[in-house]
Amino acid sequence: MDTKAAILALMSVWGVGVCATVPAAGQESEDMTDESGDRSNPLLNKVWVRADADDSLPGPMQIFLGDGTLVTDSCWETYRLSKWQQVSDSAISWDEDGMTINADIAELTETDLVLSLKLGSEVQEQRFVTATVPYLCPDMVK
Repeated sequence: MDTKAAILALMSVWGVGVCATVPAAGQESEDMTDESGDRSNPLLNKVWVRADADDSLPGPMQIFLGDGTLVTDSCWETYRLSKWQQVSDSAISWDEDGMTINADIAELTETDLVLSLKLGSEVQEQRFVTATVPYLCPDMVK
């Protein structure tokens, strides 16, 4: 193998000779989709922060991932991973401590989410907005 071929081989192994562009972390390409392959569902893969939260317990949030994982977190509790599913266009459910929580999607846009949770005979409305970045939890009074 001559010197020129050896250099080209090394450059290829090191990735120097690769010209294809790959999106950087956090950058969206034109054809990227969520893991379920559906870009049209505004519920998925966003950080939803409670808009109607108690000021003394800030930052409750939910992230509905396309793979069926629900991430629930807040500034005052540790995070929880649960399984969730979209039952219909207007209803979702998830498992929380062995119980199934059913919720109707009362409103869903790119930036707003209103859920009506069915908690036994009670219905609780929760309002969410997409999180602003950066977001930092405030210091909690101890």
